Amino acid sequence: MSDVETTLRGPEAYKIAGRALSLMERHQVWPTALNFELWTHFVADPDGALARELTRLISLGEPLTELVSEELAATYLPKAKLNEQIRDAGDLLSKELESVSKAIQDAQKSNATYGKTLNGAAKELDASQDVDTIKTVVSGLAEATRRVQKENKSLETRLAESTAEVDRLREHLEQVRRDATTDGLTNLANRKAFDEELDRACSEADEAGASLCLAVLDIDHFKGFNDTWGHQTGDQVIRYVASVIGRVAAPPRFAARYGGEEFAMIFPREAAALVAGTLEEIRVEVSSRMLKRRSTNEDLGAITISSGFAERRPGESGHSVMERADAALYTSKRGGRNRVTAAESTPDSANAA
Repeated sequence: MSDVETTLRGPEAYKIAGRALSLMERHQVWPTALNFELWTHFVADPDGALARELTRLISLGEPLTELVSEELAATYLPKAKLNEQIRDAGDLLSKELESVSKAIQDAQKSNATYGKTLNGAAKELDASQDVDTIKTVVSGLAEATRRVQKENKSLETRLAESTAEVDRLREHLEQVRRDATTDGLTNLANRKAFDEELDRACSEADEAGASLCLAVLDIDHFKGFNDTWGHQTGDQVIRYVASVIGRVAAPPRFAARYGGEEFAMIFPREAAALVAGTLEEIRVEVSSRMLKRRSTNEDLGAITISSGFAERRPGESGHSVMERADAALYTSKRGGRNRVTAAESTPDSANAA
């Protein structure tokens, strides 16, 4: 999920939506779903590439037609760019398969013709004892054999090239898939990937009768920090916390930026005590480092995080266990922050820093 999409899922979204509609009305842009998405991105990220391009078009007096909106979306909106990449890769793959299919059909025709040549030669040899006739038949067979060998070699080369191209397209699509499921700021999984992984992990836990824990982690007082130091420094903090989480999230564990300053982790086949210890390890490491602002080298102070986790009950849905982990997180927040709370714990049993 991009930073803009994260912002649009938070409390600022209503204000952004109102400003977007006002701007659309001012510039006589119809409030279609596509236009609304473009203009909310414009308002949410006024320094971004999309905003710059829209500002340029407006300054030139260009009419913001439906075609212009579609071109802007294809260039600047992540989902539209992703769909276009998938479509282009699909078109290339279709052309490649069509080319290979034609090469195979040509080879089949060539082999069928060669088979007829062999049958004809066999009949001529049976019917004739004349040396010259036999020489002519053998010469014709040799030429037909060379021709079919050449065509088969050409087919082998074409199939090898096609295999390499299909492998390249497969790698490209895999990269597109990774891009679609990776948070651009932190390089952790994004919310979409997390939701899919949680459903998969729940199904696997049910099949194996195994345990599963889910944790939610949130940076304390982040809004105030962001307002004081600015979004770029806020991004620096988010990346730092993500790096700490990422170091302990090797598979089969799974970590994601769930939205804004919130993260989530899945712990397959791990007992609650081990999960609590890991979250405490993350909490201590995050709070132990005094951060500095990169641009000015100013001290930012210590960053703390609050965590909540829940151990999944047999048959429990991912949504339900997420709600319980989230409730545990808010218990940590109400209890003073900078602590880890289990869903089944009371506020008094949370591990204070």
